[in-house]
Amino acid sequence: MKDLSHQDPAPVRMAHRVDDPDPQDEAWSDVNDEPSVDEGEPPQPSAPPASGTMSRMDLGRQGSRNGYGRLEPAGGHHRLRGLLVVLLMGALVLLVLASVGRPLLRTLAVDLAQANPQTMRVSFVADLVREQLGSQLTQPAGTDASPEQFVVPAGASAADIAQLLVGQQLLAEPLAFEYAAITSGESDTIQAGTYYLNQQMTPAQLVAALQDPVPVNPYITMALRSGLRLEQITAYLETLPLQKDVAKDFYDLATKPTAALRADYPFLAALPAGRSLEGFLGWGTFSLKPDATGEGIVRLLLTTWATQVGPAVVDQATTQGAAFYRTLILASIVNKEVVVDSERPLVAGVYANRLNPKMWSTGLLNADPTVFYVNDTMQLAALPFDQWQQYSFWNPVPIAGVTPPPALESYQTYDHPGLPDGPICSPTLADIQAANAPDTSTGYLFFVAKNDGSHTHAFAKTNAQFQLLLKQYGYIK
Repeated sequence: MKDLSHQDPAPVRMAHRVDDPDPQDEAWSDVNDEPSVDEGEPPQPSAPPASGTMSRMDLGRQGSRNGYGRLEPAGGHHRLRGLLVVLLMGALVLLVLASVGRPLLRTLAVDLAQANPQTMRVSFVADLVREQLGSQLTQPAGTDASPEQFVVPAGASAADIAQLLVGQQLLAEPLAFEYAAITSGESDTIQAGTYYLNQQMTPAQLVAALQDPVPVNPYITMALRSGLRLEQITAYLETLPLQKDVAKDFYDLATKPTAALRADYPFLAALPAGRSLEGFLGWGTFSLKPDATGEGIVRLLLTTWATQVGPAVVDQATTQGAAFYRTLILASIVNKEVVVDSERPLVAGVYANRLNPKMWSTGLLNADPTVFYVNDTMQLAALPFDQWQQYSFWNPVPIAGVTPPPALESYQTYDHPGLPDGPICSPTLADIQAANAPDTSTGYLFFVAKNDGSHTHAFAKTNAQFQLLLKQYGYIK
């Protein structure tokens, strides 16, 4: 057998690099080029390598063949690694934008929304705008609750309306209104017309208010009947949608009128020092603005009283002083006793006769309304101010069971002679006229309500006649 161990192997030129092939590299192409095959001659199979061995040249052949029969190197894993690097860098960029860059995105979104508010219909833009506005979306423009007339022009956009609201100090941030209108879907349903809004309304509340085409009446109706006492008026004011403490301010000024207030109304010269305005307050139906003040209401009722009683009574109050005040006290008692005007002079005459010592020796008026008044006064003193509106005034009580403190004892006219210290309500002109000219000629000292639905009284000169009337009308058996 021929010994081949010392035979030189066939020369083979190896590629410079197996891991980074270059198709233009001549050394690489020489190694991987296969022998040429004549056209029409089938290629000859090459012998497979020995089991478990693979030459460097064989490694190169593990690539794919190109269009010219050339094998390409196995480099797909390098391209995959590059793609992963690109994806990783993109993720890092997005992460940076989502954290450090989000304020910038919010600013850009706001700029975009201000230039074109309709872009807030896109949820991504709306979310960024909402983040940027924050508490401005729920913050009112101010604290004034008084209604402000606001007109929405025909064809006005949400942006137009926002600017008008800002101009009237009803809105602080126009974009907040636009956001509320557009994201709620109500920007297209705002109605042209006149409305009444206030500074305490949030942007969303402004949008909601402008959906109603019927203007809201900004005025508050104050309806006062004649014959109310000061505390009744105060309790009624507590039920109206006025600003806080208006009723309390009204009561404080009415019970302790200032020198400046008295000076503005000359007829208050008849008011003794330290007395309330009871008896000098007018009545009727009034339209108040929601921003009405306690002092404003006091002045309104004083002016109304002067108009209702007329110049002659105003002059009498201004010039007669204490004498007129006594007339006013008697008139207030007549008001609480009488319904039918024709009886007012008669009832006034009964009390005038009782004040006449020649006709009524005790000097006691025995007037039930004054006792009811003092009882109410004592009960109200024990109640919190905000509960006065729940109190029932002028309810009859057992006369003998009312024992007032010294400051109020003059109102217990079954025990204390003469007139009480002040009026018990605001009397009408008819009451004042009756007190100015009481009918004493009849000599009546008693009267009894008939309780027959007529609202009239039966009168008597003597106690014997009075007892018969009490039996006749069911007061005693």
